[in-house]
Amino acid sequence: MKKSLLILAFALSGTVAFPQTAEVGLFGGFSYYLGDINPGIHFMNSKPAYGAVARVNLNSRWVIKASGYRGKIKGDDGMGNTNDQRGLKFESTLTDVSLTAEFNFYDYITGSRRNIMSPYIFAGMSMAFFNPTADGVNLRDIGTEGQQEGFDGRKPYNRVAFAIPFGVGVKYSLNRRLGLSAEWGMRKSYTDYLDDVSTTYYLDGSQIDTGNPEEVLSDPTLSHKAYQERGNPTTDDWYCFAGISLTYKFRLYSKRKCPGQGTTSTD
Repeated sequence: MKKSLLILAFALSGTVAFPQTAEVGLFGGFSYYLGDINPGIHFMNSKPAYGAVARVNLNSRWVIKASGYRGKIKGDDGMGNTNDQRGLKFESTLTDVSLTAEFNFYDYITGSRRNIMSPYIFAGMSMAFFNPTADGVNLRDIGTEGQQEGFDGRKPYNRVAFAIPFGVGVKYSLNRRLGLSAEWGMRKSYTDYLDDVSTTYYLDGSQIDTGNPEEVLSDPTLSHKAYQERGNPTTDDWYCFAGISLTYKFRLYSKRKCPGQGTTSTD
């Protein structure tokens, strides 16, 4: 017990002694999703993504990062990657707001002449904001699995979901102020409706009014029965952001005091 406390105290003292800095910058890359319409093919239907990042460097190994990313995710049975007998498809603009902790495998300091590069891992928590559509129709609002009609007690799903982000990356110090990082990160969401597909059909395909686009979007092939499987409700959806960030470093405190000395300015 005493040994553990000594190790913790040593780690905290190193954090306090380290001249803490912050970095802010921009992110650019791509996004994609894994779920009922794309259960396992990474990078399928990848779309451009962008965002902003802010890091607080606690020391040369540990970093706290806040980020906001925005991109599109898409799935289409017609691509032949899943069950093309369903004919289901969707696309959604997804916004991810995350708070993560990063661990650098090597000592890394943006602006250092020695510690200029390090691979890293990260994990934390996210909130995902999404809204699946198809052919310009808001799928959540029409209730493609009978939510609007209260079929089998179903209710409309929430378009905001909690997620767990984790991934890997590498950092490189370009100069005294600029840092470059490339990362790939998955998000395990706690919703099965990023793609608007989860449970069963609620209409008999033979009875669907082909002049009603809302009914047709629930079963585009008009070939299924009510309660027939439409998706897999036992697994939630995933999404990914991958790309490059360029950040600018500055000190968190423009002035500091040393014991027994006056105030001295730093950059």
